[in-house]
Amino acid sequence: MRRRILQSTLLVVAITALVLGGPLGITTWQLVEDIHRADLTSRLEQVAARLDTPGARIDRASIELAVPTGGRLVLQRAGEPEHVIGADVGADPVSESLPFGPGDVLTMQEPLSLMRTEQVQVTLVVLLLVVLSVGTGAVVATVTARRLAEPLRGVADRAARLGAGDFRAVPGRHGIPELDRVSDVLDTSAIALADLLQRERALVGDVSHQLRSRLTALQLRLDELASHPDPTARSEALAALEQAERLAEVLDELLEAARAARAAGAELQDLREGLTAAAEEWRPALRAAGRSLKVRVPEGLLARVTPARIREAVGALVDNAIQHGAGTVTLSARTAEGGLLIEVADAGAGVPEELVPHVFDRGVSVGSSTGLGLALARALVEADGGRLELSRARPPVFTIFLPAARADDVVGVAPRRGSAPR
Repeated sequence: MRRRILQSTLLVVAITALVLGGPLGITTWQLVEDIHRADLTSRLEQVAARLDTPGARIDRASIELAVPTGGRLVLQRAGEPEHVIGADVGADPVSESLPFGPGDVLTMQEPLSLMRTEQVQVTLVVLLLVVLSVGTGAVVATVTARRLAEPLRGVADRAARLGAGDFRAVPGRHGIPELDRVSDVLDTSAIALADLLQRERALVGDVSHQLRSRLTALQLRLDELASHPDPTARSEALAALEQAERLAEVLDELLEAARAARAAGAELQDLREGLTAAAEEWRPALRAAGRSLKVRVPEGLLARVTPARIREAVGALVDNAIQHGAGTVTLSARTAEGGLLIEVADAGAGVPEELVPHVFDRGVSVGSSTGLGLALARALVEADGGRLELSRARPPVFTIFLPAARADDVVGVAPRRGSAPR
C-alpha cells in the first residue's frame, strides 16, 4: 500500500515537473535575452537623446558611460567616418541598432558570451527550483504514504485479530476521520461479539444445566417405575429409561461438538513462550506507570489453546492490574491436578467484598473503565474449554484453569534443536 501511494504521488510530481519545468526553462532562457536586448535599446535611446540636439558635438566621455562593460557603440553619420567607442566584442555579438537622424544610425553591441552565461545561470536556478520541488514532493509523498499506510495496516491487523477472537478495544486513533470511523465500528463490533460470545456461553451452560437436571429427575422417576410389579409398566419404564440415557448421550455429544467448534483454532502451545510474548507487549505500559512485571513460567508446560484468545485474556488481566492494581504484577503458570494454571497477581488493594460475586459481570467496574475486560477475558478462556476465577480477592489473584495437552497432541512434536534434556 505504501509503495503504491508513494509511486503514484511521485509519478504525478515528476509529470508536473516535466510539464512545467521544460516550458519554464525555455521561457527563462528567452526572457534573459529579451532583457539584454531591452537594456541595449535603452542605452541607445540615452545616447541618441544627447546626440539629437542641433549642433551638439560628440562628448566621448559622457557617451562611454552608456556603453555596457565589455560592449561597443558604433555611430554612423552621413558623410562622416564611423565613430567606435568600446572594445572589440568578437564575432556574432548581441546587437541592437537605433536610427536617430537623417542617415544617422547608432548600434550598441555586447559579447554573446555575457548573455549566454547569464542565461545558463538563471536557467540552472530555475531547474534547481524544479528539482527542489520534486524533492519536496517526494518527501511529502513519503510522509503521506506512511500516514495513510500505517493506519490502514493497523485497521487491517485489528480486523484480523477480531476474526481470530481478539475482542479487546483499541483506544488509539490515527487522526484521519475516515479511518477513525472504521476503528470505532471495529471496537463496537468487538464489544458486540464479546457480549454475544458471553451470552452464548451462558445460554449453553444454562441449557445444559437445566436439561441435565430434568433428565436426572426423569431417570429417577423411571428407575422407580422400573421396579413396578406390573410387567407391562416395568417394560415401558425400562424402555423410557433407555431413551432418556440416549438423550443424555446426545446432549453430551452436542455440547462436546459446540466446544470443539469454538476451539477450532486451538493448537499446541508452550505457555512459557506465549506468556513471555504477552508480557513483553505490556511491559512498556507498566514501565510508564512506574511499575514492573515478573514472569514465572517453567519450561515444558504445554496446553491446547487458541493463541490469540489466551494472549488477549492474559492481556485483559494485566490491563486490569494496571488500571486498578498497584505494585509489581506477577504472571505465573504451573501444573495442577488435571490441568494447568495461569495466575495474574498484583499488590493492590484488591476487589471490594461486595463486588467479588459480580467481578466478571459485564459493566461492573470499580473505576471509570467500561467493565468489559474481565467479562471478555472469561469468555475467551471459556471458549477454549477453560475457566477464569478470582482465586483471591485481596491482594487480587486471577487464575486461568486450562486443560493440559492430550497425549495424542504431544506425540509427534519434535523437540527443539539445542534444547537441554529435562
